Amino acid sequence: MNDAASLPDLAPLRDWFSSYCDSFRTSDLEVQRNFDLKQEHTRNVCRDALLIAHGMGPRFEMLAEVAALCHDLGRFPQFRDYHTFKDSESLNHAHLSAHIMKQHHVLDFLPDEERGCIEVAVRMHNAFLVPQGLPAVTEDLLRLLRDADKLDIWRVFIEYFNAPEAERASGAGLGFPDLPGCSAEPLAAVAAGRMVQLSTLKSLNDFKLLQVSWIYDINYPATLRLIRERSVLERFRAMLPRDREVLDVLAQVSCHLDGKLRDAAE
Repeated sequence: MNDAASLPDLAPLRDWFSSYCDSFRTSDLEVQRNFDLKQEHTRNVCRDALLIAHGMGPRFEMLAEVAALCHDLGRFPQFRDYHTFKDSESLNHAHLSAHIMKQHHVLDFLPDEERGCIEVAVRMHNAFLVPQGLPAVTEDLLRLLRDADKLDIWRVFIEYFNAPEAERASGAGLGFPDLPGCSAEPLAAVAAGRMVQLSTLKSLNDFKLLQVSWIYDINYPATLRLIRERSVLERFRAMLPRDREVLDVLAQVSCHLDGKLRDAAE
């Protein structure tokens, strides 16, 4: 896939996205807060996708922005219909996002091959692991989208936790209760260098550990640098219990991040 001398103008797609978000506008302030959250999240994922893709070629940077702009289209009907962002209690929002893209023909300005890359990246961006056997450009785009998505989900969750309860977007915490301590299964997964499975969570603190464990799943050096620059791990450390087990697994993740940054710098 060669970079083209002239790239498509993405202004119509950005305008369509704004109109799409407006179509869900409601006078219910609690619901609208969740729609606003996802609109802002999408714009930030676009920004971070371009930061990560910088230097990878103008054509790839364009694909990264398109994938980022479309990746959470399904979140809007999901929250409207189910009042949750928890896929296990509603539907797979990534699959719905890919369906909405096709339904509205938003990628018709792209060649078939590029359209296929974006559809796979959007459909699979929330998968626990990247599937094997994907074409190289599709896999690169999927990994980049997953990185950019994580970067802004961390921001969303940190802001959610630090906001007064009355101002929180209700969907951001996925409905987990705010209980003391952390559960054994999430702690064991992080200690073993693995990502935490959503099905093992029992509390908001467990959900924080799950998000910390995403640092094991980062694909691009630029993302690692942004994690460090934005003090992501330090912010989660401030939100988690000071238990010895928790501090130990956080120190382990910090060492992992340091090592990856050293490797990227060599």
